[in-house]
Amino acid sequence: MTSSSSSASWWAAIVLALIAAALFACAAVAQQSAAAAAPEGALVRGVLTSGRWWAGVGGDLGGYLVQVAALAVGSVAVVQPVLVSMLLFALPLSARFSGLRMRPSTWLAAFGLTAALVVFVAVGEPTEGDADAPWSAWAWPLAAVVAIALVAAAVGVRAGGRASRAALSFGIAGGLLLFGVAVAFTKYVTDLVERGLLVAATSWQTYALVAAGVAGFSLQQRAFQAGPLAASLPAVTIGEPLAAVVLGVLVLQERIEVGGGRGVVVAASIAVMVVTTVLLSRVQAGVGSAGTARSGPLPSSQ
Repeated sequence: MTSSSSSASWWAAIVLALIAAALFACAAVAQQSAAAAAPEGALVRGVLTSGRWWAGVGGDLGGYLVQVAALAVGSVAVVQPVLVSMLLFALPLSARFSGLRMRPSTWLAAFGLTAALVVFVAVGEPTEGDADAPWSAWAWPLAAVVAIALVAAAVGVRAGGRASRAALSFGIAGGLLLFGVAVAFTKYVTDLVERGLLVAATSWQTYALVAAGVAGFSLQQRAFQAGPLAASLPAVTIGEPLAAVVLGVLVLQERIEVGGGRGVVVAASIAVMVVTTVLLSRVQAGVGSAGTARSGPLPSSQ
């Protein structure tokens, strides 16, 4: 491949990844708006009868298809960092439709989280491992991630009227299960389907993927219902890289580059991801009551 064609593919992957990020952002805003409007105790019925929610599902599907196209012409190392720009599309878009404005602190935290995610992928350069790991290798690491998700969900349930804390907790739980655990099984199950539906139907990984996907998606919607998008979406977004580190390294024999000072940078990027996610969830604190938080995904400037 010539340098010109390689450059064209690189730019095509960037453009497609940006389009995918924008579609994912629109999907998140639509789903959060629909979930927040759903009656307490009737989330499922509320979202299933909402045109906005189904539009969000369509946005997710469109974003996924464009992401596949981006990966077809570019590498994961190029596409994945661009996809996290979804946050920078979603937060101002949510504020625009709610009639509120983003505070400078919200912009700063959002850019910080996005930059940390990009640095984590670019510097750590996670390598693909062995997806066909036996159950014995999965058992303890998977149990640990699921236990953390369950604790986070329990904190969300007990958060009461504290909307931002509930959204953050449910977002963490949903992110770990939906983007962390489910994604870890996706490639292997996809390969099984190519070998035949019967082969996939008799594999425990298929059922683990379905269970994690359903549970994670449900918790994501609970996060969207509970509070502002600034609290829930960042927590969901960091679920994939954090769970991927644990499951990838401990189970799939993946490797994160930590030599030559990279380890410090990777550790620092993880710390920034955690801190900025918490900051984004708390930026709502001084705005008003939990009811106000539900009616507007982002804080207004004072």
